[in-house]
Amino acid sequence: MVDAASSTKADIVRGIRACRFYVYLLPTFVLLGVFCFYPPILGFLGSFYEWNGANVKIWNGLDNFAKMAHDKVLIASIGNLIKLATFTLITSITVPLLAAELIFNLRSLRAKYWYRVLLVAPMVVPGMVTLLLWQFIYDPNVGLLNAVLGVFNVPAQRWLNDPHLALYCLMFMAFPFVGGITVLIYLAGLNSIGQEVFDAAKIDGARFWQRFFRIDVPLVMGQIKLLLILSIIGVLKGYGAQLILTDGGPGYSTMVPGLHMYHQAFEFDHLGYACALGLALFLVIITLTYLSMKIRKPETE
Repeated sequence: MVDAASSTKADIVRGIRACRFYVYLLPTFVLLGVFCFYPPILGFLGSFYEWNGANVKIWNGLDNFAKMAHDKVLIASIGNLIKLATFTLITSITVPLLAAELIFNLRSLRAKYWYRVLLVAPMVVPGMVTLLLWQFIYDPNVGLLNAVLGVFNVPAQRWLNDPHLALYCLMFMAFPFVGGITVLIYLAGLNSIGQEVFDAAKIDGARFWQRFFRIDVPLVMGQIKLLLILSIIGVLKGYGAQLILTDGGPGYSTMVPGLHMYHQAFEFDHLGYACALGLALFLVIITLTYLSMKIRKPETE
């Protein structure tokens, strides 16, 4: 009887000790609930109301979603988004892969190391600094780009103030299109390929491009899919550059759905419609992400 009582008491003590770890985790999940889960839920519910963010909240069902079909600004922004997304997906997948291939094929281990460091170093620069730098480069009066054109007697351009050039200027801001993290992800995939595979290709007389398309690309398809998904999410929800540099102008030449959502919420106080736009963006992103993940899985994934 004594042994049974001692065993029961020990079990209780162990249970109490185990529970304390759940108590330690409780603040984390409370904060996650308040700051990460509550806002999306509130946005989902708000998309079915005519809501100004304060005292006006009237149920209107699906009217906010029906309004999107007649929103000329939204329709124009979708066209801009398609152009941006196409350009971003192509450059963010192909150019970093080529850069990773060049670094991977270097013979010097020290050179590989320093190239990786140089790729990561720009990440310490705040994104706002980069945007302001490009704003100076595109400045029509004292900008660096027009100064360079002047050396070659080329007429100055308005760049961000020209509705025919502004969107392409925003695209070019990603130059040289080699993101540090993207290249490192590709390098990790290339380093995971067994050396015996490259040795076999070399014995068979495979040239660089033959090896690239028949060995490297298929074996880093997992990394390509990951970066494809991240690029889709980033370009669909992003609007920071447009907000800082053009505010969607001139006209609606650089407007994107994310910025239109921002304007509806914080400039026009149409928070219900803004929530509906956010929910529509979420559904598009989750659908494209799902389709990207359904692409044939490579053996290395």
